[in-house]
Amino acid sequence: MDINDLTLGQIKEINALSMFSNNDGANKNSIDALLIGKKVIVRTYSAGAWFGTLKEKTGSEVILCDARRLWKFKAVDGICLSAVAQNGIEQCNSRISIANPIQWLNAIEIIPCTDSSISSIEGAKNAKP
Repeated sequence: MDINDLTLGQIKEINALSMFSNNDGANKNSIDALLIGKKVIVRTYSAGAWFGTLKEKTGSEVILCDARRLWKFKAVDGICLSAVAQNGIEQCNSRISIANPIQWLNAIEIIPCTDSSISSIEGAKNAKP
């Protein structure tokens, strides 16, 4: 099929497909769009792991709002950040920093959090020396 031979009707059908629809150049069903405004855990190369609300994402750069660094964490059930995002933290065995209003990070992993995980991290006391 030659693209130049498409009818107007075929072009409209292609345009209606969600994978070709966009919102200011971004696919509405993209992972980025699904996670904007959600509470997530972000793992970085050199700045550790962070929890917060994903405000923006461009490539691997992200902006988190109300971002708390997970200095030390123990998952309620499991051993990794994915378990923390699913099950939350043991607050007495974790150290979570005070929230930064806004934090720029270079992400290598973004994990959406469950309601129970959000409650346990937001309910953690601010770590002190």
